Amino acid sequence: MADSLKSRPSADVLIIGGGINGLATFRDLALQGVDVALVERGDYVSGASSASSHMVHGGIRYLENGEFRLVKEAVVERNRLLKNAPHYVKPLRTTIPIFSTFSGILAAPWRLLVTHGSGKPKERGAVLIKTGLVIYDTFSRDGGQVPRHSFVAKKRSLQRFPQLRKDVKYTATYFDASMHDPERIALDVLADGLQAGGDKARAANYVEAVGTAGDKVTLLDKRTGDKFDFTAKVILNVSGSWTDLTNDALGKNTRFMGGTKGSHIVLDNQELLAATGGNEIFFEHSDGRIVLIYPLKDRVLVGTTDSYADPSKPTVCTDDEIDYFFDLVRHVFPKIKLDRNQIVYTFSGIRPLPRIDDTAPGFVSRDYRIERDSLGKTPVLSLVGGKWTTFRALAENLADDALKELGKQRTVSTENLAIGGGRHYPVSKTDKEQWIAENRGPLSADRTSQLLERYGTRAAEVIRSLTDGEQLLSAAPGYSAEELRHLASTEQVVHLDDVLLRRTAIAFVGGMTAETLKQVAQAIADPLGWDADRVTSEINRATQLLHDSHRVLLGSPGVADIGNPEQ
Repeated sequence: MADSLKSRPSADVLIIGGGINGLATFRDLALQGVDVALVERGDYVSGASSASSHMVHGGIRYLENGEFRLVKEAVVERNRLLKNAPHYVKPLRTTIPIFSTFSGILAAPWRLLVTHGSGKPKERGAVLIKTGLVIYDTFSRDGGQVPRHSFVAKKRSLQRFPQLRKDVKYTATYFDASMHDPERIALDVLADGLQAGGDKARAANYVEAVGTAGDKVTLLDKRTGDKFDFTAKVILNVSGSWTDLTNDALGKNTRFMGGTKGSHIVLDNQELLAATGGNEIFFEHSDGRIVLIYPLKDRVLVGTTDSYADPSKPTVCTDDEIDYFFDLVRHVFPKIKLDRNQIVYTFSGIRPLPRIDDTAPGFVSRDYRIERDSLGKTPVLSLVGGKWTTFRALAENLADDALKELGKQRTVSTENLAIGGGRHYPVSKTDKEQWIAENRGPLSADRTSQLLERYGTRAAEVIRSLTDGEQLLSAAPGYSAEELRHLASTEQVVHLDDVLLRRTAIAFVGGMTAETLKQVAQAIADPLGWDADRVTSEINRATQLLHDSHRVLLGSPGVADIGNPEQ
């Protein structure tokens, strides 16, 4: 953590930003044997990386923007993640309900020809969607990880999805991929980097770049309040939506970023869950925005919005956005009853998109680029843009640029390198049964299977920590005090909310009470050295954060009433 940076305040490369792109670049450079350090001002993947739609996708909609390079790269990277991270990335059947035949045909070429079009998006009809899926299949063919799309008419569509609007004309079904625990993928990437780099790879959360001292970066340890200077031969600014703010702290005035806000809600609505038929329902609302209804962890994720936002201010899902989500669900499933008491969790983040003036938010490019500057004689490379799906390829490009600055060559490829618990992951039923039998230790087969699903083959490490048995928590179903203690001991946990929001899915699935926070805090207190006062402080902090950022009111059904704060 921060102490390892203070004791040796220098490295070949300093990465500022611990989202998925920063962590992937850290892993890549560590694999090349580079002396690399990473700092993150909050917890790892606590910004935009924790506010994703939990999808790994090629971005069929980006074809309409003419972003063919990005779509091809994303599809290739999706296929790689299905192989390299099979514990967290699974094929996802995605269905598009279509309510018109020819709509959008005239608007789409105009948007393609006029770079990243502007104005209000138009509804896409069957012809346009069919054309896009044919092209998408062409990009998906290389690697052969997912089947081709299918296209069916009204009668069969309503047979498959009885709750759909009766005026549906067609449904198109294709495959992308889901990532049911994006934060845990990122933590696996971090762990891989730390393991590969040994003493040469150091990472610290809750450490912020706050200024400069000559050609050194001044870092603030937010746990202790200590400031110290750090020297690097190359600085990588990978702080996402906060890239311009980080550059400002480094004395650089940049206007690279123009991120858009995306919010989601998580519903405990079994009728809606059943209506999806296990498919992600991916469609556009009447205003032309692309939205999704996504079955996940026995809940339904609904998202997302797309509006310009200020990264210097906190983001939260507002009342207006919740009304919008309910409206869009009714747009597709008009008879399903929705109630705010069914919302168990909300989240919101700012996409790290490039600044493009006079462009509708939904059509801002999702591609990325690298900008070069310097701090004295030290090169500063700023990442602009980027999306979850392409994190490995993006990190490869950014790492190659850093290697070039250092005069070094790449020695290890990450293209076919398994990630964390995806290493030797048993995919078939027979292999899973064998893995469980060989690794279950004192646990039941069902409990071992649950941990395998949760951590991949890294579950073996968790199981070894449970040799004296475990006590399942009554207020956090599916988790034990001993399991959480292991996470606190091995995954750089600093605060209670780090566990609730990112090391586990406890908050995401809802049902949290004050007792949940108490049990979790007490479970992790010993390895973190917390006394009774610190436990109380952490519970109070988590309670406030859950209310303010996620609209969670402990022990009450539905979301907290927080109004519509300015973003």
